[in-house]
Amino acid sequence: MKRISILLFMLLLALVAGAEDKFSDLTIKLVKDENGKPVRNATIVMHSLDSKGKEQGSMGLKSDQEGKAVYSNMPYGRLRIQVIAHGRQTYGQDFDINQPTQEISIKLKPPADPYSIYKDPPAEQAPPPEKKN
Repeated sequence: MKRISILLFMLLLALVAGAEDKFSDLTIKLVKDENGKPVRNATIVMHSLDSKGKEQGSMGLKSDQEGKAVYSNMPYGRLRIQVIAHGRQTYGQDFDINQPTQEISIKLKPPADPYSIYKDPPAEQAPPPEKKN
């Protein structure tokens, strides 16, 4: 009887330890690309993906004063993260969540200048000069 109870205890312990490994404590840190300062009050949308890349569900977070957002018990798997912040380019990328504790650092770039047909194109896009005969 004692051996059976010890065996059951060991089996239960193994099941609990295995279940803990399937979830991650995720920390997302947002900083400005040009100076490394935190990006506050940004919207972070997380989409869990299946094996084919289809979205299964989503959840949203906001970054705090230090540019961080924390989510506990994120299931292991593929995760698409989108970040929207005032005065920054929108960011999106897929990540594999596969560690018990995972930190993702994201550098947000300032907005790019809009393209206009009324301005001269950048040098690399300028048409070649016309040849005179």
